[in-house]
Amino acid sequence: MTQILWINGAFGSGKTTTAQKLLELLPGARLFDPEIVGFMLRHYITEPIKDFQDWPAWRGLVPEVAAQMLRHYGGVLVVPMTILREDYLTEILAGLTLQGIEYQHILLDVSEAELIRRIESDTVETGARQWRLEHVETYVQNREWLRANSHVVESRRLNAEQVASVIAGHLAALTS
Repeated sequence: MTQILWINGAFGSGKTTTAQKLLELLPGARLFDPEIVGFMLRHYITEPIKDFQDWPAWRGLVPEVAAQMLRHYGGVLVVPMTILREDYLTEILAGLTLQGIEYQHILLDVSEAELIRRIESDTVETGARQWRLEHVETYVQNREWLRANSHVVESRRLNAEQVASVIAGHLAALTS
């Protein structure tokens, strides 16, 4: 049984909104945002980095925290988190496997033009607009290996409710 739905994709692909919709569709599901682990570590690690994903401690703690949440509360963890480095994603997913956690890695795939359109028209996270735009090319460069190692949901023409429904259907098909 899948215990983690890891929703990956470019910044602006709809991961967080889709995750919220999945919580409505999956009884007992909980949101787990690994970014919070990074925020915590910023209080204790002073090593200068651009991204907390570069800290080995972050990559080690994410599977640990997920395991503790599942052990104590059960259900399915919905994890909306962009990871665009193959080695980092491999390390985290291997950590989940070592914890005995079954997962589905979902990629919300959106074309470069659609990503730019979504980011530029976003009225919620306007403060992150430039940062998100700067990472579009990184997503495009990593898109091939991401697609090869994921259950891909083409989300260009789907709203978040439809994407969540596709993912929930995929999950149901795995358990039947």
